[in-house]
Amino acid sequence: MNKHRCPWAKDPLEIEYHDNEWGRETHEDQTLFEYLVLEGMQAGLSWSLVLKKRENFKRVFNNFDYNICANYTDEYLESLREDESIIRNKLKIYSVRKNALAFIKIQKEFGSFDKYIWSFTDYKKINNKLTSYKNAPSESELSIKISKDLKKKGFNFVGGTIIYSYLQAIGMINDHEKGCFCYEECC
Repeated sequence: MNKHRCPWAKDPLEIEYHDNEWGRETHEDQTLFEYLVLEGMQAGLSWSLVLKKRENFKRVFNNFDYNICANYTDEYLESLREDESIIRNKLKIYSVRKNALAFIKIQKEFGSFDKYIWSFTDYKKINNKLTSYKNAPSESELSIKISKDLKKKGFNFVGGTIIYSYLQAIGMINDHEKGCFCYEECC
């Protein structure tokens, strides 16, 4: 019997991501950084493309270790622009270092990035109770508020739409359709 899932999950990588990661509460800082990088890489592109390149991103960005990413040299970042296995947009590549530096500053100020990001919802998940994913917004007051704060703190590629997708990914916002088999797991 086929499981009903959100309609955006079509290819095998999207289905795997949807079924096992998307919308699940995430509190580990390295995973939070990984999702932030991936959401930034996706800007203007398909999520399917990002998922296809995910293992390559893990390789070139040292498994999304923000402490290592913060110390990348310009030479290293430039060399990544020649790597056809990843998205080679210069601004996106350089944002990994910039965002790692800002991420570490937030950790120092708040104790962890997790404490910082989840404080925007008082550490509670928002359940939008969507009957159709077509009704999911692309951004919200919350994502715009977080976006502005992240930009003030030195982040790039963190616009309101990117941050809304990020909040969905890390489980702060549950936008699984009510009929999706993941809906109850993510409430």
